[in-house]
Formats: sequence, structure tokens, C-alpha cells
Amino acid sequence: MTVPVRVETLQSRLPPLLAERADDHAAIEALIATAFGPGRFTKAAERLREGRRPRLDLSFIARDNGALVGSVRQWTIRVGARDAIFLGPIVVDPAWRRHGLGAALIERACAAVWAAGHDLILLVGDPPFFGPLGFESVPARRIALPGPVDPSRVLARGPLPGAAESLAGLVTPA
Repeated sequence: MTVPVRVETLQSRLPPLLAERADDHAAIEALIATAFGPGRFTKAAERLREGRRPRLDLSFIARDNGALVGSVRQWTIRVGARDAIFLGPIVVDPAWRRHGLGAALIERACAAVWAAGHDLILLVGDPPFFGPLGFESVPARRIALPGPVDPSRVLARGPLPGAAESLAGLVTPA
């Protein structure tokens, strides 16, 4: 079992984490375009986001001297008959990578999800990065995303370990 990383000690040297606002959209999109390029539009995860707005109450940014340096967005989805939150994209400016900002954004986003009464977060991402943050692999072929995806990169987290074990069904926007 993985234990989530504690990021409280990092907070003093990180830029403040703020709730995303509607007027942050253009700056976030520019940071995402720089980090992921146009190839991001072909990914299955993008099918869950296209044409929709993120949950601003569950999405966060980081600013350093006014400049956007990090963002994590979240969206409502369904996994089969179950309500869930889809995390992503998470993006950090290259100058801020390897300082704990990505982990801090994810922990803040997860805390907001639990506080809002949700009990499941799903994402497509790198297990070595997300595993220490409490995300577990979803058993292969138990869920289907709207497009091809490497099943080893489909991860879930609940407020307690084992959230991925009972998942089954098609993942759709809610």
C-alpha cells in the first residue's frame, strides 16, 4: 500500500494555491499547450473534457509574481453507474518542476474533492508519480475510456485505499 505524500512542509516555499477562476482559462490553456502540444487532443482523456468547463470549485492554480506556474483541473464523470471526478490535466511550468508544486496541487485538489462529498477520483497518468500520492491502478479491462489508453496508466484514488477495486463500466462525462 502506498502512503500519500505529505506536502504541508513544502507549502512555505511554494507559490500560493488558489481556486481557478473563469478568467484564468486563457493562461491555463497556454501553459497546457506549451507542456503537452497539439497531441493532447488525440488522447482519450480529452474526450472527457472537450466542450466542457472544469469544476472551478475543485480546480486550482499557482501563481508566482502574478504569472501562472501551475494548474490542476477536475471534471465530473461517471464510471458505469458511479459518480466520480476526473483529474487532469495537471501542468507545472518547467521552472517550478521538481519542487513539489505538482504534488501540492494534486493534494489540494483531492482534499477539495473529499470536502465536497465525492469519494472517487480517476485519472490517466504516470504510476511512479501518482502512486506515492495515493493513486492505485484500476484493474485492467474493468473500465473503458472513450478512446484508446494504456490500461497501466488508468489510476484511481478514494479517501481510503482500495477505491480502484470495485470500478467497472464505461467512463463518460457527467
